[in-house]
Amino acid sequence: MPNALTRRGVVVLSAVCLACLMFGLEISSVPTILPTLEKVLHADFKQLQWVMNAYTLAVTTVLMAVGALADRYGRKRVFLISIAVFGIASLICGVAADVRTLIVARFLQGMSGGALLICQIAVLSHAFQQGRERAIAWGWWGVIFGIGLGFGPIIGGGIVAVSSWEWVFLIHVLLALIAFLLTLTGVDESKDPLAGRLDIAGILTLSTGVFCIAFYITQGPDLGFTGTTGLVILSVSVASLIAFVIVEKVSARPMFDFSVFGIRPFSGAIIGSAAMNISFWPFMIYLPIWMQAGLGYDSVTAGLALLAYTVPTLVMPPFAERLSLRYQPGLVIPAGLFTIGVGFFLMRFGIVSAHPNWLTMLPGCLAAGIGLGIANTPVTNTTTGSVSSDRAGMASGIDMSARMVSLAVNIAIMGFILASGVAAYLRRALPELDASQIRPLAERISGGDSASIPGLTDPIVHEALATGFGWVALYGGIGVWIMAALSFLTFDAGISRKPKASETGQSQ
Repeated sequence: MPNALTRRGVVVLSAVCLACLMFGLEISSVPTILPTLEKVLHADFKQLQWVMNAYTLAVTTVLMAVGALADRYGRKRVFLISIAVFGIASLICGVAADVRTLIVARFLQGMSGGALLICQIAVLSHAFQQGRERAIAWGWWGVIFGIGLGFGPIIGGGIVAVSSWEWVFLIHVLLALIAFLLTLTGVDESKDPLAGRLDIAGILTLSTGVFCIAFYITQGPDLGFTGTTGLVILSVSVASLIAFVIVEKVSARPMFDFSVFGIRPFSGAIIGSAAMNISFWPFMIYLPIWMQAGLGYDSVTAGLALLAYTVPTLVMPPFAERLSLRYQPGLVIPAGLFTIGVGFFLMRFGIVSAHPNWLTMLPGCLAAGIGLGIANTPVTNTTTGSVSSDRAGMASGIDMSARMVSLAVNIAIMGFILASGVAAYLRRALPELDASQIRPLAERISGGDSASIPGLTDPIVHEALATGFGWVALYGGIGVWIMAALSFLTFDAGISRKPKASETGQSQ
């Protein structure tokens, strides 16, 4: 660690960086083991989706609550509890004997992971308040967070190759123990004497609404989208989201202050935040399935191939910052989103080509990663920088919630589109199959399970997967382009000029 930090500062930063590494790895490393989980735990496609969605939905559930809890009861105390629960949940994940236990443990892991994310930001902000040491601390935090997200696929694949899938989770037990001891000995306690009470109604209504819509999309083919059960779940989701808006409007201390959406740069950036999570991040959940089941790669080779998708997100942010200073976020963010869309269309061409391999996927993966790297940092800086300093924490919470909600919903949507594309091909290729057999078969193929299906040839499986993934790439490309246009139109019309300092947080 740099000499500019004190010994205590190094301890605090080490604890925080371990926490952010654990949080990022549990998003990006788990997708590479989904095909393995399908085999060893006999998980079906919907269950594989819930292995990922349980984590992201749980993060969303606690995001806005933990900040208030930490401010009231102590940031160090809540941070320690979060680390301990994350370690225990990781242990349960690692010893899970069936996929249902794993999904429940992933939800617990996600709740503690969301708490880790909020607490580490609060601890870092309190511990490093001076200019140079603050810049060093946040710089290291960003690098480690990026490593967790960017190198997660190869780390997960490598762990499976040298050991077993369980250690993708069990390694966090050791990391959590180290982070706990560092926090216990090095972090000072801090509270906010003016902290308000918890917005329980807001938390419950938002969580219920998001969970029900994800459940409706994921389970819809079985429940019936227009059947009684499906429509009841959809109605509960809509009613909960409407109730959330009403609750936040009348609350004296709302979790979401909707007035900030009147600030055009803030709204444009939030659209960008959601756009990245209807395209780039949910697709990373499914890409390992294509690499392994579609292209025939092992987990390590798939992880290496995915580096083309993730590494550009780490190297592009400094360039994006320079672009933002010169051209304004209102141009840079939509341009980054547009580039993600280009990447998705290139990936679609690579997927449906005559002989797909990592080379046919490379241009699209690189373009999508470059686009994400261009848009991501300006989105974060704009959401917090376009509001007054006393609302920066709330703005950051809205940004992170937008990311997690859109990610959770689009994991479900992409899974539905993937299975639908596979089913469409099977109907054409195997007309003798009964209609009731098509969807279950499509979901098994979409989850990477084809070896145990009698009478199904490799060319049919490959073409079915190519059709499904082609549909998903098309959805991601069109979706992110639409969001790019909305973001561009939402930003202040004067994006070609730099705003005056007095205008920051005032543009309506």
